[in-house]
Amino acid sequence: MAKKNNSCNHSCFMCKHVLKEWWEVIELRRKNISVRKGQQFIYENSEVTGVYFVQEGLVKIHKKWGDKETIIRFAAKDDMIGFRGINTEDTLYPISATALEKTSLCFIEIDFFKSLLKVNPSFTYELMMFLADELYLSEIKRGNMVHLPAKSRIAWCLLRLIKLFGVDEEGKINITINKTDLASYAGTTYETCYRILSELTADQLILQKDKTIIIKNYDQLSEISKNLNSN
Repeated sequence: MAKKNNSCNHSCFMCKHVLKEWWEVIELRRKNISVRKGQQFIYENSEVTGVYFVQEGLVKIHKKWGDKETIIRFAAKDDMIGFRGINTEDTLYPISATALEKTSLCFIEIDFFKSLLKVNPSFTYELMMFLADELYLSEIKRGNMVHLPAKSRIAWCLLRLIKLFGVDEEGKINITINKTDLASYAGTTYETCYRILSELTADQLILQKDKTIIIKNYDQLSEISKNLNSN
């Protein structure tokens, strides 16, 4: 599954922030991994081996809470995966990762990754800021789960997908996501997600087309995402 690949364009989070003198060493140490749609490549509570950078494709990062799966975030081109396993308390991944489409990954072993951090202060600083942003978003999402009704959570998740992936000229979010994964991301059931998307469609705030969603009224969707009393 893993093989060397000499086609790195140095656009990922790591290569953008390390000293260019390290690019050649990274080329020698990295591995390219191809995963098919639906294939899981990080398993929750498995030993931390390294971090991954998405070269092409889309990945969901998810976690089990009892018998329920929650999608924590999505990772697309140039994003980093596996950083939640970098800590001093444990050597196990606290999350799982599964490809949502055919995906190409760059894998860096954990010891080499830590070495890069020690000799690249700019990279270390940027990683610290990245982790701070991730912690901030995690706290917001956790607060939403406790305080916001399902309709507001789904609206917030749609806005977050817009932030992550953008929209095309007709307002279509640039990600193909099924209702099961959207429900998991919003922390609700498939049935509730289906009903709320139908309501948003009937109110002409969104338009559903195959597995894509077109945003018709961004401002109203934003208002719903903050509404503690949404049905």
